Amino acid sequence: MWPNKQHSLGWVFVSRMIGIICFLIVVVLANILTFYVQSPLYHSGVDFLNLNFWLLLIIGIIIFVADIFAAFPFPLNLPFPIIKAIGSVFIIAFVLRILEWVDRMTNNNLYHLFWLLSFVIVPLVFILVIVTGYYEIICDLWARSKLNRPEPERLDDSSPAHNGIPDKEPKSWEDVGAELRMMLYEIIHRFREEIRKN
Repeated sequence: MWPNKQHSLGWVFVSRMIGIICFLIVVVLANILTFYVQSPLYHSGVDFLNLNFWLLLIIGIIIFVADIFAAFPFPLNLPFPIIKAIGSVFIIAFVLRILEWVDRMTNNNLYHLFWLLSFVIVPLVFILVIVTGYYEIICDLWARSKLNRPEPERLDDSSPAHNGIPDKEPKSWEDVGAELRMMLYEIIHRFREEIRKN
């Protein structure tokens, strides 16, 4: 389950804003410490952080927007898997930049291999995040519909079904069609209820 499903919209907004503010504070403190720390590795790391500042901020904003949409009830949460998938692409781009920086520091010349692999990894991750996101939405709707569904009546010991004797004939195609229509009605009814709540 996505973690923000259990929290309100206000909690998600405040917690993600605190995360972005903490990131900005870390960047400022890291730049201030460059006046006191003389390590070339530290200076190189801070320079890397400064060069990728806007990329990291964009990643934070995209994930923030995705979590906001995820906190909404159905159907307003439908955009969040797509937004999260876009954020995952930016995260992979940042990881590639980290690998390039490490490769430059260690002279291993492995970055080009990871760069070529990214052409396979990026679309796979993008599709996987979208599929898992919509799977979570469907599972959440299914669980809620089960909670709202009334419990079936218990059968008496003397009933034919309890004794193993079927009390109904096998279902016909008309019965199956009626059940499908009832399922579609429940989905539309659930859709209307979620809109009215907002």
